[in-house]
Amino acid sequence: MITKYRFPIIIEKDEDGYFASCPALQGCYTQGDTYEEALANIHDAIELYLEDMSAEKEEIREPKDVIFSSVEVSITH
Repeated sequence: MITKYRFPIIIEKDEDGYFASCPALQGCYTQGDTYEEALANIHDAIELYLEDMSAEKEEIREPKDVIFSSVEVSITH
């Protein structure tokens, strides 16, 4: 039986390339030299994470909706 899941991910660019994480799966993250590589790597990382959960008979739940926003913060120097 094949079950499809949709997980939110975050991909951030830094000086070394791209960092990708899946907030719904604690500790599930990876990186890549390009955006496309990071996207492919996080896909593989999520797949492996879920396979491990399935092998351990852990319940896999569809993640809740994620709201992405930003907050402006000022500090005094």
